[in-house]
Amino acid sequence: MATSRWVANELFDIADDLERKKLYRFAEQLRAAGMSMSNNIAEGSGSSSKKEFIQFLNVARRSTFENANILILLQKRGFLGREFLDKLLDHLDTLCRKITNFQKSLNSYKSFSKLFALCSLHFAYTLCPNIHV
Repeated sequence: MATSRWVANELFDIADDLERKKLYRFAEQLRAAGMSMSNNIAEGSGSSSKKEFIQFLNVARRSTFENANILILLQKRGFLGREFLDKLLDHLDTLCRKITNFQKSLNSYKSFSKLFALCSLHFAYTLCPNIHV
């Protein structure tokens, strides 16, 4: 299942390998772009308006493209195998589609407060699955 945190974790593993090869700038850029996806989704979930939430999701979605570009460049330079690249690109594509569909569903909600309550409950449950709401 493609989640922003799963993809970021994979990107961190690649960044660790790049650091061992003394490619510090590549590693730093990959980590930053990888964190941008999940960080913007998390930060956007705290938005007080639908428009603001959608803007954060848009930044997260654009970060999937940035990550794809970095990975393609790394593969072209011989730092990633083609099969591993394809696997990561598939996950990034799935994640991008999920974010886009979520943005569309946000636009269809007339009442942001009702949606916000649903998202808050889901977010709380995701962080603390043992709570009973």
